Amino acid sequence: MLMNRILFLWLTLLPLVASPAPAKPNFVFILADDLGRNDLGCYGSTFYETPHLDRLAAQGMRFTDAYAACPVCSPTRASILTGKYPARLRLTDWLPGRTDRPDQKLRRPVMLQQLPLEEVILAEALREAGYRTALIGKWHLGGTNYFPERQGFDLNIAGCQKGSPPSYFSPYRIPTLRDGPKGEYLTDRLTDEALQFMDGAKGRPFLLYLSHHAVHVPLQAKPELVAKYESKAARSPSSADAEFLPEGKRKTRQIQNQPVYAAMVQGLDESVGRVMQKLAQLGIEENTVVVFTSDNGGVSTSEGFPTSNAPLRAGKGWLYEGGVREPVLIRWPGVTRPGSVCQAPITSTDYYPTFLEMAGLPLRPQQHADGASLVPLLKGGTRPERPLFWHYPHYSNQGGGPGSAVRLGDFKLIEWFEDSRVELFNLREDLSERHDLAAQMPEKTVALRKLLQDWRQSIRADLPAPNPDYNPAAAPEPKKRRKAAR
Repeated sequence: MLMNRILFLWLTLLPLVASPAPAKPNFVFILADDLGRNDLGCYGSTFYETPHLDRLAAQGMRFTDAYAACPVCSPTRASILTGKYPARLRLTDWLPGRTDRPDQKLRRPVMLQQLPLEEVILAEALREAGYRTALIGKWHLGGTNYFPERQGFDLNIAGCQKGSPPSYFSPYRIPTLRDGPKGEYLTDRLTDEALQFMDGAKGRPFLLYLSHHAVHVPLQAKPELVAKYESKAARSPSSADAEFLPEGKRKTRQIQNQPVYAAMVQGLDESVGRVMQKLAQLGIEENTVVVFTSDNGGVSTSEGFPTSNAPLRAGKGWLYEGGVREPVLIRWPGVTRPGSVCQAPITSTDYYPTFLEMAGLPLRPQQHADGASLVPLLKGGTRPERPLFWHYPHYSNQGGGPGSAVRLGDFKLIEWFEDSRVELFNLREDLSERHDLAAQMPEKTVALRKLLQDWRQSIRADLPAPNPDYNPAAAPEPKKRRKAAR
């Protein structure tokens, strides 16, 4: 009788003992540069063609209220990797940053010129857990001593201090990327490198951080794709809407119709399609989390005005929605319901704790201090409401001015530092941020402004100072124009 019981228990427990632990998921994080929230078909674009990204949205979750932590690139990139707001890191502008000018009322605060090595970034946390890690593409978070290989990435291809490529066609003149055949296209080359990295993973879990330069200037694309969209633009019916609207001292594009930019978007979309095809070929697509997003809003007020973020206001370099609201698509097979849409506000500090939780690893709240895991949302649930913050104490190349902002629920408040003016918007009713409610809702305005100021004080955010050399009559320095197309 006793032997029978022992045999029964052994047979019962054997599957539990023999079953291997679930394989850790692979992570593919694809980051576009300067891509607007509405530049994808699944977000409403009818001029740009993005079938592969639209398919990714149909396979996973699309976020409608996703944000970058800053309206320019380097700070957002730092926030993704650290889980911290740029102001906490004291890295609040693109590197090395825009210099002070006499025609500006305020001087920028001193900021770090690199992502500190002391930060235990996402790549390091995953590598400690056995992941192979690769940064392929744009880095823009410090010079040689702060390159990706010093920050937890086993492989660095093309990551350096440059914020944009000298050329999208080889020779690239990127110090960490070997030139390819003359005329090779950079988006394709970075994708080739990504596929090769996945081929070499050989069963080991990996983090592929594919950080494209597209669609950042210089605006350059394959001639055959440019011709395709020139023909499409010529066939498009003329719109009764204004092509531009005023934005401060600038104008902002309202219609998507630029062929070179559209061709660059298609190149980016084709890259995503190739990555997804490789995952399927390797038989790992069901154990790979894929995230696609951008580092700030689309450029709509400068640099050729290549895209429109409408109905979102303004674009890159501005604290309005066009500057900070992003496309975010997440595919988590077996967990996230295909074709689902999430309207909960999220921000770029959230990816770090999300990946850790997905991988079954302990969270590091002291590191990703400003992030909150997206896992509850990806499982179809909710998470507690929280405020989202932005701090950009700089003048941008795109016409934006120094300020801070907070969003809580449907309301967003922007505080401008030049004149201490505030604006209050109800984003649910006024997505275009055209109706300032600050005077109509004084209690809400005071409460949100205090919340914003208390947050700045709690993280010791640096503020701009009066410019002693201010001269409103001074002419801005002339900008060199870059070649728009190949």
